[in-house]
Amino acid sequence: MEIKNLLAQARQTWGNEKLNLSQIIVLLGKIFGDICRWERNATKDQSTHTDDELKKELGNMIYSTIRFCDDLGYNPEECVNLAIKNQDKFEK
Repeated sequence: MEIKNLLAQARQTWGNEKLNLSQIIVLLGKIFGDICRWERNATKDQSTHTDDELKKELGNMIYSTIRFCDDLGYNPEECVNLAIKNQDKFEK
């Protein structure tokens, strides 16, 4: 999968409406909250507490963030490259 293809697919699904940073923060918070709920492992959530659910939420974070970068006018590939560069720098 290439980032540009994932972005095109996301646009096909969600259209061309651009979200602002406030909207993006709320949506990322929702995804992160779902991941936190998976870790909390409350009795009420155990029916949906599966590896597939966690994989889906991690995928949601990746897939949605590609679109969010574009929504804010950033090239998603550039954003990923900056993250790679900075994580490499941090590790050293």
